[in-house]
Formats: sequence, structure tokens, C-alpha cells
Amino acid sequence: MRIISGKYKSRRFEIPKTFKARPTTDFAKENLFNVLSNLIDFDGKTALDLFAGTGSIGFELLSRGCEKVICIEKEVVHYSFIKKVKEILKDEHFFPIKGDVFKYLSSCEQSFDVIFADPPYALKELETIPEIILEGNILKPEGIFVMEHPKEYDFSKLPFFSQKRVYGSVNFSLFIRN
Repeated sequence: MRIISGKYKSRRFEIPKTFKARPTTDFAKENLFNVLSNLIDFDGKTALDLFAGTGSIGFELLSRGCEKVICIEKEVVHYSFIKKVKEILKDEHFFPIKGDVFKYLSSCEQSFDVIFADPPYALKELETIPEIILEGNILKPEGIFVMEHPKEYDFSKLPFFSQKRVYGSVNFSLFIRN
């Protein structure tokens, strides 16, 4: 896993071979952050990384200046890796939580400037995630929600849909709350 830009630019972390996650490719991540950087200034923003896997997106958000990044991951091996990287970076603005994303969202009382979700593609509730995020008060006004998903999904009819980006086999739908 590589952090692309910001204060931790070029830092690399070896992902354990026991990982089951499908990490977002560096190519897709770099292109996505080029788009996001034109839409939002990350300095001082709050961010939420759902289905964090390696924590790659959360660490990228942290590196680029987010003042608070919460990372949700339920798999023990993945969560342990995220905690290990946090300890190496020694950054108190990063908060990994071991838990179920849907339970977290149902009890979440704060809102975020940036939310990223990269659920397992086989997750049966995958289609409900954008509605949960967009119908609640989890995303701040002018906030950006990014959903990574398989190509079979089309979220363009949902409120606040802004654009879809495709990088190889990786699909991102972006939403901006008015």
C-alpha cells in the first residue's frame, strides 16, 4: 500500500498475505484523488472511510490534510493492519474502529465532509449504501460521498449524484450534497 500525496507521500506499507480485501488500485486511487482535489480542499475536513480494508483511502485523506479521519473495518486482520500503520505514523487525527459499517451508520451522530465507501462487491446490501448515506445527516452540506462499486451498478438517478468515474475495472460514483 502506498500513500500518494501529502505529508506521508511515498510511504509504503506491506499488506499481509492473509488479506482477503480487494484494495483500490494505486492507479484508480491517484486518478480519483486528482478529481477530488479539484472539488474540495482537504485541509481541516472530517472524513469517514467505510469498509476500510487496508485503510489506504483513510490514510490518503489524512496525509492530504483532513483533521479527523474515522475508519470502519470489521475484519480482524484488516483492522489490525490499519492499527499497525496508525502506530507507525503516530498521527492522533486517525481513528480506526473495529465494527460493522451498518451498525456504525445507524448510530452515528456526527457528519463528515468526505465519506468514502468501498464495500465488498458481493455484499448483498451494497445497493442500499448510497441511500443510507444521502438520506441521513451523515454527509455535511457541500460534502462529497464516493462509492466504489462494480460496473453493474448505476447510481446516477439518486439525489446529489455528480459523476461516475471508471479507471480500469474500478467504478466510482461521486455525490455532492447541496
